Amino acid sequence: MADIASIIAQMTLEEKAALCTGVTSWGTTPIERLGVPGMTVSDGPHGVRRVADETALVQESLPATCFPTASSLAATWDPALIEEMGQALAEECIALHVDVILGPGVNMKRTPLCGRNFEYFSEDPYLAGEMAASLIKGVQSRGVGTSLKHYAANNQEYQRMTINAKVDERTLREIYLPAFETAVKKAQPWTVMCSYNRVNGVYGSEQTYLLTEILKEEWGLEGFVVSDWGAVHDRVAALKAGLDLEMPGPRPRRVQAVVEAVQSGALDEAVLNEAVRRILGIVFKAAETPKGAPFDAAAHHALARRLAGEGIVLLKNNGLLPLKDVRRMAVIGRAAREAHFQGGGSSHINPTQVDMPLEELAKFAGGAEITFSEGYPADDSSQPDLIEAAVAAAQAAEVALLYIALPAYKESEGYDRADLDLTGQQVALIKAVCAVQPNSVVILNNGSALAMSTWIDAPAAVLEAWMMGQAGGGAIADVLFGIVNPSGKLAETFPLKLSDTPAYINYPGENGEVRYGEGLFIGYRYYDMREQPVQFPFGYGGSYTTFAYSGMRVSAKTFRDVEGLTVSVDVTNTGPVAGREIVQLYVHDRKAQLVRPPKELKGFASVELQPGETKTVTLFLDFRAFAYYHPAYGQWITENGEFDILVGASSADIRCAETVTLESTVELPCILHRESTLREWLEDPRGKPVFEPFFAQMLAAMREMFGGEGEGGIGMEVMGFLLDMPLRDVLEFQSQQLPAPADEIIAGLLQQVYA
Repeated sequence: MADIASIIAQMTLEEKAALCTGVTSWGTTPIERLGVPGMTVSDGPHGVRRVADETALVQESLPATCFPTASSLAATWDPALIEEMGQALAEECIALHVDVILGPGVNMKRTPLCGRNFEYFSEDPYLAGEMAASLIKGVQSRGVGTSLKHYAANNQEYQRMTINAKVDERTLREIYLPAFETAVKKAQPWTVMCSYNRVNGVYGSEQTYLLTEILKEEWGLEGFVVSDWGAVHDRVAALKAGLDLEMPGPRPRRVQAVVEAVQSGALDEAVLNEAVRRILGIVFKAAETPKGAPFDAAAHHALARRLAGEGIVLLKNNGLLPLKDVRRMAVIGRAAREAHFQGGGSSHINPTQVDMPLEELAKFAGGAEITFSEGYPADDSSQPDLIEAAVAAAQAAEVALLYIALPAYKESEGYDRADLDLTGQQVALIKAVCAVQPNSVVILNNGSALAMSTWIDAPAAVLEAWMMGQAGGGAIADVLFGIVNPSGKLAETFPLKLSDTPAYINYPGENGEVRYGEGLFIGYRYYDMREQPVQFPFGYGGSYTTFAYSGMRVSAKTFRDVEGLTVSVDVTNTGPVAGREIVQLYVHDRKAQLVRPPKELKGFASVELQPGETKTVTLFLDFRAFAYYHPAYGQWITENGEFDILVGASSADIRCAETVTLESTVELPCILHRESTLREWLEDPRGKPVFEPFFAQMLAAMREMFGGEGEGGIGMEVMGFLLDMPLRDVLEFQSQQLPAPADEIIAGLLQQVYA
């Protein structure tokens, strides 16, 4: 590794400023006289979008494997497989002379309308963080970097360049930051990409709190922060905040602005040097990996097929699947002949090959007669003749397979969805075909949740195949014919209708601002709290076999938070074929100072079982599995009390439960002040022993003043009211009986507490 300190000492001010801004759309600035090479980055994250001309932002990219998008990958719940995909991505980066791939994206699916949801993993921060960390580890194990994005609160495409996301600190810490935190702490991505949007009034590129205080100092990011392309508004302000590299380049005026700021004293050169140090560290690390070795396109295509197959979710099946001994098959829908396998925008890949679903289906059909009907047009027009032709084909067949893809004009980076529905033609097609052919299967290609209540009862089976990547056509055939037993589980809730969704009344915002009014309660957290019915719950997915859970045990019934808790459960394949089950572990805090969701995912594991086989799944819950962020203390805390440990097949299908008692070791700072309420005094661990004797005297005085029954001589309903009053105000009501003014008494109590 080069002597970075020595290189920085030799660099001119102009060279330092230039290094902190891209030299092209996809490259960093080389400094040849000091032996500093340039570095090439490329769009991702489910494939390498390497353009031949680095000066061009938009052009067809070089061929690369198009893997399934993040919504499909998350549905595998298989970190080991995702890590394997990361290794394959790195091999393709090496072949295409790419040093850093821009991804993965771990923003939460706050609303299913977000046009970029196909690029994001989940509505749950624990699952998203684990999947992202695995992908990063896979890529970086081969000497290629990643760029974790988009940091932070980038949850809609509507006004994404300017929208101000108003998020309270606790919600930010518990929902919108943990996936980033997990990925940084577990995998150390070489770079983190800031978001375009503002967070609580400050642009993502100028967020000192997020970029420096949390990301670099608290979480310990070792690499550098890069802007999203065009996200920098003020280069000097961004540098001060912790934004190291601005992209794209060239930006000569930005470079000059940095030079002038240092010369005038407006920018401390030490700040610039720190950005240079971080960038050089990654530039030289990337240079250690030789580039140009070819990748095995066939092997990567096969991996893409495995990924797509594991990500397919069996939403419904009345026993029709897997298909057996079918002689006449009607294949219906444009997506069968024109595979819809990836989303639009910066992640669009030029695939090495594409498996067309219709062609792959024919390979398994065993000589069965197959007819094809288009079913629906590429646009939003209504064409009854296409439906009529499909109905006729379905009537003449034994089975109808409807390949239904959400059109690109409804779902893409750059704009949000207007609704959660299929097109009117597609819904009419499903209903019409199923009315004449009860043996109908709907295969869906989409990037995020759909509303299905108007048609879900009609087909015999439904497969969610997502944006499945270039090999998805074959993966669908694998599942339809039972070569692969579907084991995918939803990483996001499918609601009954749009108005049921958590962000419905706050999205998309107005006057340049969107308020995250639902707070902690996104996804299943919201539906659980509201007891709101959904179409398919978080973590749901069917199989061609069945699984039984039994013998749950915990390592201790009472434990200290720093020790953690080990949870084990036996899982048995009780069905006729081999299968894979995703065991999910949720935690419920029975009582807390602040409101908490009814349950939260804190662990999961994949287990493969032969018919009749039993395996034990063991999971560990650490401190954070029981903690929540308390904004008054500015830290993660646990509290003494009971927790329910819940093991299940989905968030709505809990199979086993145990109750344990946690003993907190957290030492909390005292936050009492002159306006604190009686309840706050009594609940504060340091204030309570000081206040309780005084409180007893105060109750005795109240008894004399008011008489009557109940604690303190007053009714309990009044006591509840008093507990929520500031101590100062309560004392003022007794001022004539007090030995000193209320403020002096409170000052004395506080002096004892803080002594």
